[in-house]
Amino acid sequence: MRAVLLVIACLAAGAMARPEMDDTTITTMDIKQRQLVILKLLNHVMEPLMYKDLEDIGKNFKFEENTNLFVKTDVVKTFVKMLKVGVLPRGEIFTLHIDRQLKEVVTMFHMLYYAKDFTTFIKTACWMRLNLNEGMFVYALTVAVRHRDDCKGIILPPPYEIYPYYFVRADVIQKAYLLKMKKGLLDLKLCDFYGIKKTDKDVYIIDENVYDKRVYLCDEDKLRYFTEDIDLNTYYYYFHVDYPFWMKDTFMDKLKMRRFELTVYMYQQILARYYLERLSNGLGRIREFSWDKTIKKGYWPWLKLHNGVEFPVRFDNYVIAHDYNRDVIRLCDEYEKIIRAAIIKGYIEINGLRLELTKTEDIEVLGKLIFGKIDKLDIDRTVVDSYRYLLIVMKAALGLDTFHSDKYFVVPSILDTYQTALRDPVFYMLQKRIIDLVCLFKLRLPTYTKEDLFFSGVKIDNVVVDKLVTYFDDYLMDMTNAVFLTEDELKKTKSDMKFLVRKRRLNHQAFKLTVDVVSDKTVDCVVRVFLGPKKDHMGRLIDININRLNFVELDTFLYKLTTGKNTIVRNSYDMHNLVRDRMMTRDLMKKVESITDMRDFLIKDLRNYHTGFPTRLLLPKGWVGGLDMILYVIVTPLKLVDNVDINVLDVNRKDLMVDFRSTVLLDKMPLGFPFDRRIDIADFFTPNMKFVDVKIFHKKLTCDMKTRWNRWVLKNYDRVEWTHLDDNTYFVDTDLDRKVDRNLDLIDV
Repeated sequence: MRAVLLVIACLAAGAMARPEMDDTTITTMDIKQRQLVILKLLNHVMEPLMYKDLEDIGKNFKFEENTNLFVKTDVVKTFVKMLKVGVLPRGEIFTLHIDRQLKEVVTMFHMLYYAKDFTTFIKTACWMRLNLNEGMFVYALTVAVRHRDDCKGIILPPPYEIYPYYFVRADVIQKAYLLKMKKGLLDLKLCDFYGIKKTDKDVYIIDENVYDKRVYLCDEDKLRYFTEDIDLNTYYYYFHVDYPFWMKDTFMDKLKMRRFELTVYMYQQILARYYLERLSNGLGRIREFSWDKTIKKGYWPWLKLHNGVEFPVRFDNYVIAHDYNRDVIRLCDEYEKIIRAAIIKGYIEINGLRLELTKTEDIEVLGKLIFGKIDKLDIDRTVVDSYRYLLIVMKAALGLDTFHSDKYFVVPSILDTYQTALRDPVFYMLQKRIIDLVCLFKLRLPTYTKEDLFFSGVKIDNVVVDKLVTYFDDYLMDMTNAVFLTEDELKKTKSDMKFLVRKRRLNHQAFKLTVDVVSDKTVDCVVRVFLGPKKDHMGRLIDININRLNFVELDTFLYKLTTGKNTIVRNSYDMHNLVRDRMMTRDLMKKVESITDMRDFLIKDLRNYHTGFPTRLLLPKGWVGGLDMILYVIVTPLKLVDNVDINVLDVNRKDLMVDFRSTVLLDKMPLGFPFDRRIDIADFFTPNMKFVDVKIFHKKLTCDMKTRWNRWVLKNYDRVEWTHLDDNTYFVDTDLDRKVDRNLDLIDV
């Protein structure tokens, strides 16, 4: 017993002592110890597992001899068969959009998911960490942790710390490698130019210069601060983890209702939020996507994978249709026509099943047609049926030609990875084309009547919001996992040199929203708050029926009105399903080791850690002089869905089963109500709603990155004013360097 206690103590403290861990140790782990094990498994995943106790667990586990430890023995047989055929080697790049890789990683997930207990789960995970591809392992473990009941409350490291290559520019990671090779020896002449600083704790900070003009190829690149935001891409990645397109509904938690309606709505909201950012930068509507036209604007990801291969570049005027992908494009067109025809007819027949597309709740069927697969197979089968939904088919035509089975070792495009897809402007063009199908379906539904919108006895008297101000600030992201460890560091299980990348990101000042509501009764209600544009990029007012899809849902919450006047105050930080800055994993490990109340820590400090939309991006950038916007508030009666316990909203519950993303689904009304359907102006306006004109101001700040860029790079760049047109050297290339002294040290400038 004493040995077991010693092992538990060593596990919680760090990986220092005895190399063996028995089943009793794992079985008796509390949530803190389980949390630490998961964090260790995901630390430096591109390198050998450096924790001796976990390594021994993986080496000693013989899953083929212990099929009784899994709920379904067929899963183990399928896994063993897969290993005999061969799997994606370590070091290769993993993507879900390759049939064979998809089958392999889902089989890995089934092994983890169907483990009978946490002991078997950890043993299986340790074996996979030692033997299988690191990208597949991270994905399978992440999805399993989010769906296993005995993993509720476990916090996963953010994907940008697990694999920084998807989030940090290649030139920044290269600088970190050079510092590592030189053992921290700094070139003082270049440190200021490149923005490299060293703290007294051997932490190296490298700027990812957002003012580097080499990154900007076209006007679309003005939005890089938004599309490349690490928290926005994390939000999209975790949404896929919670609702993978390949996962059957039986795996989903009971709270995760209306799965495909939520998926459709998530894409529409990201599209609307992107459009608000375009308006903030003077750009027009999102361009239409067509297979027959070229993509005018290119995109350079500036990302390089850990094996040295760069993400492919798409240059301007990119031609989509080629001989090698015409069959895929034809498939996209035919699939779209089938869905469009089904919407117009009001039904579709698949595998002998007739599915209706005429009612409000049929959005689930449409969502499954677009983002999933309708299959007649037994839902309990664990065989992985590889399939693609419409978006993946489109990506296949644009990037990887994943429809040809000989593709296994590939270089994925920026669209083929959920951590990076939002970076590419083409992603939003594709989404707009897909959302058009949803809009066509909504046209089949009747417009909301006065009775649908009216809330008898309830009136919104006034809506007041603080001044809305945005700005850019700095954030230090831990990218230490991008740099490989030395042999000594592996023995110590930590890096002697820590690398942080300093990113420039959009933020806003905290604000309060106050809504005065008068009610003649005590009643439960739902308050919805939307933010939308007032004018287009040309300064023209936008028709409400065109503009309704551009409204972003800021907040939705349940509220109990009392008789008389009700003053509802919502702080921007407390709005629905938002997440603040995530804690660095190294700080999270220290915190978990020291705290006693894990549940209190989860509720207060880690709320919405996986599900939340970044609170910083609640508002678009706006303009210095103020961007005209519209704030819309509507109060409607609560129509609680059947068989749902309202106590799921109680944050004081003793369990850790709360999924804050799902609370918005407790009301029966469609997501996006009332902007999800065509609006009849004559019947739309009611006393329980209110439109308010607001302005979003952007506060310009001068940062070190910009002053350094101006000081070193742009100092002698604008030479047109200095050079006379009649100068014989005006059209000579060397004229650009006329005023530069190559022998001058940078520190003397």
